Amino acid sequence: MELKSSKTYEYLKKAFIAECAARTRYEFVEYGQRMNGFEGLAKITDKIAYQEFNHARMLYTHIQNASKEIIENEKISLTLPFRQKWDLTENLKLVAEDEEDEAKFYMRAYKTAKEEGFSEIAGLFDMIRKVELKHKKILLYLYDKVKSKKLFNSDKDKDWICPSCGHIIKATVAPEKCPLCLAKRETFEITLPQYLQI
Repeated sequence: MELKSSKTYEYLKKAFIAECAARTRYEFVEYGQRMNGFEGLAKITDKIAYQEFNHARMLYTHIQNASKEIIENEKISLTLPFRQKWDLTENLKLVAEDEEDEAKFYMRAYKTAKEEGFSEIAGLFDMIRKVELKHKKILLYLYDKVKSKKLFNSDKDKDWICPSCGHIIKATVAPEKCPLCLAKRETFEITLPQYLQI
């Protein structure tokens, strides 16, 4: 079976568009975080957006390899979420839900690619699915921390790093302001637990 005439190819196209849309949604969420002064939170969101870009890049590579000819406009039909508003806390929960939906999509895509004999693409779908599930865990962790107002709290002493001047404060709670440059708490870097590192 040729890739260009397969269901796997249709999944590749849909996945590419979905990843591009996800990246843009993350950039909207990041923009809201920065506008509210949450630089540390925005850095994590930016990292996830960049990972979505790279998912799209890998999918695009497989689409391009489906034909030796230039691929002209392709018709693509899919549904995309438009739930995010400008609410900093709620957006974390909503993008986590989006990640869950994407993971389900990638499971279907994986099964189809495997059945059709496209093992390399099936592997790609499965790897992206696992990353999307990790994104979901990160976002739900951040959502819980922001909602409970404990984003800048830790169970034990840790290093709170001011991104503006580099000053490090060892404490269980980040200071309201950096004692060196007076940057606000919201700008401080947020350290994810080891199991959620990205």
